[in-house]
Amino acid sequence: MAATTGPRTAGAIARSHAEAGAELVLSAGGDGVINETAEGLVHTRVPLGILPGGTANVLATEMKLGGSFEKAVERIEQCRPRRISVGRLTCDGGRLSRPFLLMAGIGLDAHIVYHVSGPLKARTGKFAYWVAGWTLLGRRLAEFDAEVDGRKHRCSFALLSKVKNYGGDFEIAREVNLLDDRFEAVLFEGRSSARYVKYFAGMALKKLSGMKGVTIIRAQRVRLTCPEDRRVYVQVDGEFAGHLPAEIGITPDALTLLVPPEYGE
Repeated sequence: MAATTGPRTAGAIARSHAEAGAELVLSAGGDGVINETAEGLVHTRVPLGILPGGTANVLATEMKLGGSFEKAVERIEQCRPRRISVGRLTCDGGRLSRPFLLMAGIGLDAHIVYHVSGPLKARTGKFAYWVAGWTLLGRRLAEFDAEVDGRKHRCSFALLSKVKNYGGDFEIAREVNLLDDRFEAVLFEGRSSARYVKYFAGMALKKLSGMKGVTIIRAQRVRLTCPEDRRVYVQVDGEFAGHLPAEIGITPDALTLLVPPEYGE
């Protein structure tokens, strides 16, 4: 057993154990810790198992591991190793590059992740994100361009997801899972934050598809740009990751993940 000593340390710990001959790595924590652990195991054959913790664990919820640490422990023996692709974010002019398992969010939700109150998050969990989100109501949102298959889309929020679950409680992407080698790109138009009241209702009712202002596309690579005088944030797996410009792609056959046998059926 090895404990992290601070942010961005889990990857090095996982890598050192893989290099020392570990046959399995279990990561206990939220999606941020699991993201870091996976980064240390990318391009190895060492399986990664998930024990949920943290504010929300989208990966555990996506795979229906039981909703608690104890139930996930019970299910580990039933899980099977599967090779999966991972996303790859390159941003801030190529200075930053990191893999991700779940999703990349650009614009609105990344702004919320960046500005969420750490102390409030520690005390109230997900409620802190709602507080940060409501502060945007009535404000004008930064827009950017997402280029998919040579076509540009003007957005204020883009979600490039490899999972259906979002935030532990909702679904935005509907036709994708961890075993796919493509993202589901969900692109939201509009500078007015008031439009997101309608979008949120569509998400809650599972009726985003076909809604005016929402474009859903399958993609393997997306290029994201914005004017030089505009700051647009990027998050991956629920953690702030950088700013535009960025390129987000798929790295196939990158990681071995322990997955319940029924997942993806």
